[in-house]
Amino acid sequence: MRIVVDQKIPFVEEAFSPFGEIVKYDSRAIDGTAVRDADALLVRSETRVNDKLLAGSSVKFVGTATIGTDHIDIDFLRRNDIAFASAPGCNSNAVVQYVFSALFTLAKRNNFMLKGKTLGVVGVGNIGSKIVRVAEKLGMEVLQNDPPLSRATRESRFLSLDDLMAANFITIHVPYTKTGSDPTFHLFDEARISAMKKGSTLINTSRGGVVDNKAMKEALRNGTIGDGILDVWENEPNIDTELLSICSIGTPHIAGYSINGKVNATKMIYSEFCDYFNFPKAWDPSSAVPIPEKPEISVDKDTSDEESTVSEVVTRVYNIENDDSTLRKISSMPQEQMGAYFKGLRGNYHFRDEFSNFTIALQSKKKYLIGILGTFGFKVLHPV
Repeated sequence: MRIVVDQKIPFVEEAFSPFGEIVKYDSRAIDGTAVRDADALLVRSETRVNDKLLAGSSVKFVGTATIGTDHIDIDFLRRNDIAFASAPGCNSNAVVQYVFSALFTLAKRNNFMLKGKTLGVVGVGNIGSKIVRVAEKLGMEVLQNDPPLSRATRESRFLSLDDLMAANFITIHVPYTKTGSDPTFHLFDEARISAMKKGSTLINTSRGGVVDNKAMKEALRNGTIGDGILDVWENEPNIDTELLSICSIGTPHIAGYSINGKVNATKMIYSEFCDYFNFPKAWDPSSAVPIPEKPEISVDKDTSDEESTVSEVVTRVYNIENDDSTLRKISSMPQEQMGAYFKGLRGNYHFRDEFSNFTIALQSKKKYLIGILGTFGFKVLHPV
């Protein structure tokens, strides 16, 4: 077999080399010539897979090591009987890690507690459902919006988007679509952002186009909303640096960039590939996740301020301010270098460890800490 792959997909050789020749390309170099004689194509979000790319090729299987599929013309693949696999939920734990590192950072900067605050979750799938569980465990009031799930389940927990506008924080976890029953392009436009609670926070880790960036910039400028936390931007990699300058936290589309998430993505498309071609599944991805340099974190203070303890543990594993400060360097660069810098931050990112890679050693048996740290995914050791 000839398998054309994006060279940034981790562990792709270990997983796929037993099945044939692995031909690696930079995402920008994957074109019609590269895939003409390929049996399979494995990509990331930077490669648009459509008739222009695949017309006249011998590709039978396409896999994308991403949650999102807006770069894939799925209808074209279906019409041409080309098998397709993606990796939904592969990085859900990493995005949860990102969102709560951001919230704890904001809480520390502004001297407030998350407990008792209201969080609106837009999109309650693989990521959103985990955020709901963690937020409720923290003692937050959680409002949930997911029209497709609402129609499918008729559960009363799903509210209209209007009902989320009173929340202190709104976090978005939806696919990017322009058509269908629930289009999400500019789901948060000028009217929607203006309806948010004054001084509230908007968090977007889904796709840049879900939020109208011009409207968000104006809302932050005039104080309609208090804080913006953006990992995804319209017109990436040529982002609006003025918007970045007034966001509380800005990062270069890396919310899901954990080593576990990347291994999961490769594992998911590997499994679908093997099923399609009827190959045995011999690759063991469990050995692909390295052990952190310091896998145990000791919590030796016996404090009644348990939320602050959780905040400290979370930010010790992932301090979002490091990624924020790195991106902000873009504003001092010449215009023509900004896009390349943004892409470089993504392409050369040091994948984070997830919470599940760490053990928390508690010196006292605090039921709240045991419960919330376990909900985050940490392994917890405590006195019997």
